[in-house]
Order: sequence, then structure tokens, then C-alpha cells
Amino acid sequence: MTERRWVFDTTVLMGRLLNPGGVPAQALNAGLDVGVMLLSDATYAELADVLMRPKFDPYLSGQDRARLLEAVATVSRRVSITRAVRACRDPRDDKFLEVALSGRAHALVSGDADLLALHPYLGLAILTPRDFLAANRGDREFSTEPGGTK
Repeated sequence: MTERRWVFDTTVLMGRLLNPGGVPAQALNAGLDVGVMLLSDATYAELADVLMRPKFDPYLSGQDRARLLEAVATVSRRVSITRAVRACRDPRDDKFLEVALSGRAHALVSGDADLLALHPYLGLAILTPRDFLAANRGDREFSTEPGGTK
């Protein structure tokens, strides 16, 4: 069986960190159970930037945030970007498409409407965490058809 590769955007990763029982957490956990999370230097830097914002001070200490970033780095695979993408309404989101395409991801999991509006993008399924969970139940194949599964 081919190794499954996933990209989870910052909204999903932050959802996992802030609500360990929520749908984004369930999606990330399900993805890690059957495959590997891909990230790039740029997507990791964005996560670090968001996680270190003062608004999260009441929820996580600096040490806890550093440990979380280390854990993300440990459970993911770094991908070198081999192709630039300029497709998203919000150009800051193109980095997620770049890591997904460069790493030959099976799906990009996002809570961002600007990314979700592109589904499918060059054969890449772009799914909400809820749709990703539904696709993983029963190990159904990912599709580029609306809804993200065959």
C-alpha cells in the first residue's frame, strides 16, 4: 500500500492544539494513524508565528508552545518546495498548495474558505476536517469530485 501523505493547514493544526477533542483534532489524529503529515519551512513558520501570538498566552505557556512545535516537527515530514503556486484568492495560502503538490499529498485538509474554494486543484482533494474524516472511514479513495471521496 502506498504511504498516505496529508497537508493540514494552520487552522486545522491550531484547532487540534486548542481543542483536543474537536473535529480538527480527530481529523489530524486519523491522518497520522494512516499516513504522514507534510509541511514546508513556510507552513511550519506560519504555525510558529500564529502559536506564539499573545492572544494564546492565557491558554498555553511559552514552554508548552515550544513543546507543541517540537511535536509537530517530530510527527511530520519536511518537504522541499519544487514548484511555486499562485492560485489562491489569498496568496498567503498558496504555501499549503505548494507543499501538497511538491510532496505529492493525497489531500489538503483545511478550514480556510479560500483553499476549500479551489477543490479540486490539479487533482488534489482539498477537504474540510469533517469531510476528511468521512473519507477516512472505511478507507475510501480520495477523489477530485466535489465532496472529496469516491
